[in-house]
Amino acid sequence: MSRRGSEHRGATHPRRPGPAPEGRRESGGEHTGGVRVEVAPARLDEPDARTLIELVQGEYVIRYGGRDEAPIDVAEFEPPEGLFLVARVEGAAAGCGGWRALGDGRAEIKRMFTATEHRNRGVARALLAELERTAAAAGIEELVLETGTVQPEAIALYQSTGYRPIEGFGYYAGRPLSRSFGKRVAP
Repeated sequence: MSRRGSEHRGATHPRRPGPAPEGRRESGGEHTGGVRVEVAPARLDEPDARTLIELVQGEYVIRYGGRDEAPIDVAEFEPPEGLFLVARVEGAAAGCGGWRALGDGRAEIKRMFTATEHRNRGVARALLAELERTAAAAGIEELVLETGTVQPEAIALYQSTGYRPIEGFGYYAGRPLSRSFGKRVAP
């Protein structure tokens, strides 16, 4: 996003000493030592974000037979009502994800994705940690998300980070391949 306030900085994980530059944070990676993942706010309509979103849409076509049809508006992912992040590895756009406020202290995670060549390097965990941190800093109490049964690696990630099954919600509520999860992020 173009607004890069201190409450919406990217993720820094303790593997790299010293503060991260304003507007982004860095991670030493979760699965492979020495991989530095930089996570920073981006607008949903910026080129790298659009490219990553097209990649995730392509993944949905392969796995589900069609694109994600849930409506999304760029403005929903602008602070203070939301945030979109792009993760980079060695300067290359490696993944993305965002949250948008739903009301009642909840926000929804959308467009969480890691490019194939960057999987199993800590990118998704770094993105998810920063989404959780920034949502909590914005006063969000619970993050919710929807994924599908043909994305077992996504389900495993969410469950391993404390997300629990919840009742279906939103555009895909009640659909047989849809699974919804939630996690309290407020202190």
